Order: sequence, then structure tokens, then C-alpha cells
Amino acid sequence: MEPVTLVAGLVLCYLALALLTAAAFAPAVPRLPLDRRRPDVAAPDSGVSRFASATTGAVAGALASRRWDRALASALDQAGVRKSPAEFVVLTASAGAVNVLVGVLLGSPGLALLLALATPLGAVLLLRLLKGRRQRQFADQLDDTLQLVAGGLRAGHSLLRAVDAVSHEAESPTREEFARIVNETRLGRDLNDALENVAARMKSEDFSWVAQAIGIHREVGGDLAEVLDQVGATIRERNQLRRQVQALSSEGKMSAYVLMALPFVVTGILAITSPTYIAQFGQSPLGFALIGVAVVMLTVGALWLRKVVSFSF
Repeated sequence: MEPVTLVAGLVLCYLALALLTAAAFAPAVPRLPLDRRRPDVAAPDSGVSRFASATTGAVAGALASRRWDRALASALDQAGVRKSPAEFVVLTASAGAVNVLVGVLLGSPGLALLLALATPLGAVLLLRLLKGRRQRQFADQLDDTLQLVAGGLRAGHSLLRAVDAVSHEAESPTREEFARIVNETRLGRDLNDALENVAARMKSEDFSWVAQAIGIHREVGGDLAEVLDQVGATIRERNQLRRQVQALSSEGKMSAYVLMALPFVVTGILAITSPTYIAQFGQSPLGFALIGVAVVMLTVGALWLRKVVSFSF
């Protein structure tokens, strides 16, 4: 196989995977269903859609039988991914199939197996990255959120009305979380429980303080707007300190990213320029042993670097 053809095939495979991922994680655009726009016309049902529905249904049944659907649904919810667990599993399996195809094109069964195993790990890592980014955005927006709530209280609105105003005026993910608070209280859940649920889901100690302050105010009374202003000032100082720590540790984190990406970059370049050299790792027990040793060393190095550049305050 010509190197140019091989490279073109790899680029097309990963381009298709990137387009599929972008379409899957793109925000849904609200659209009026066809049966409401034209009740006399049924929505078309193609063979591809029927096959996708059948596959998703089978995966959903398998996840439910093993009770994995709730944990995966919670992880997707915390990451802000508006996909069902079955749809996410199907997307991950599709990405794994593309990676296996890339390994086969490179002529290395060992590399194909390695890519197949790395695909679910990459999906889990992606969820963790999205979850961490969403939690950081929520923490950065908390100061402005408290100012909106305090302003609504000073304008004469009730606490729940001020929370509802935040659900319409704030940015994502604060908008979605406060909308959930409003919906849960409308369904009969206590406001304090809804607030604590958000604090636990976003793993925000600062918002937990806000929930406690609101709970105390509901019991003993007082000027809640003034209390939220004081809590907001404390949170603002903590955020300023956190940003300073992030700025000071950014150089170490970038060095860690480069060191972790370097083995994969070198392997990818060698796989394109000299596939027969890389294929030898999947053709002998010694090659598999070296791959295992490399994975173990990368894991130990990643944990070590993470410990070095992570700070608690």
C-alpha cells in the first residue's frame, strides 16, 4: 500500500469520526415535530434510522439488565452531555471500530487491539474532562450568580422567583442547574434539598456554603441579600486565590501534557513513516511485554506528574 494512500485513508477515517463526534455532542436545536406541523403526514422512517433505533434499544436493554444505565446516565449528566447511556455506548463502539480499522490498515493486529482497548478509556477520560470543565465554569460563575440572586431579593422578589430569574439570565451550566432547582421545587422537593443536590453534583464547596446560608435564613430569618453578599465576597477571594495557583502551576501542567503526549506522537509518526517497524511490537511476546511495560510506566508517570502539579487550598 502506498504511503500517500495510507495517510489519506487514515485522515478520512479520523475525519469521519470527528464529524460523528461533533454531530453527537452538538447542542440540540429545538424543532417542532412533523406530526404537529402536518398531522396528516407521518414522519419518514428510513432503514438507517430503524437500524440505529434497534441497536440503541438493544444496548439500552443490556445496560439496564446489568444496572449500568444509572451510573452512566449520572456521569453524562454531570459532564453536560445530552445523550442517553445507550447512545453514548454506541458512539464509543463506533469510534472503537474506526480505530480497529486504522490498526488493520497499518498492518498491525497488536496496534488494532491496543486502539480498541484505548477507545473506552478515551471515552471515560473525555467524560471526566467535560465534567471537570463544567464544574470549573460553575465555580467561576458563582460570584455573578449570587449577585443576581441578591439583586432579585432587593428588588422585592421571593427567593424562588430570584432563583428562577437566574435560570433564565445566567450562562451555562448555571442556567441548567438553577432551572433544575426550580423544576424540582415545583414537583414538591424541598428547596434546601435541591440546593444541596446541586452542590453535590457540581462538587462545589462554595455552593454548599450558599445552600447552608439559605437554609439558616429560612429557619431564623434575616437579610438574606446581605448574607449572600458576604458569602459572595468570600467566594470571590477564594476564586482569585485559585486563579493565582492555576497561573503559577500552568507551566508544570504544560510540561506534563507534553511529556505524556510525546510517546503517542512518536508512535504515530513511526506508524505512518515506518509501519513495519511498529508492527513488530504486535508480532512477538516481547513486543506485547514492552507495550505493557510502557503502559505501566506511563500510568505511574501520569499519576506522579498529577500529584506534583495539583494543589489543594
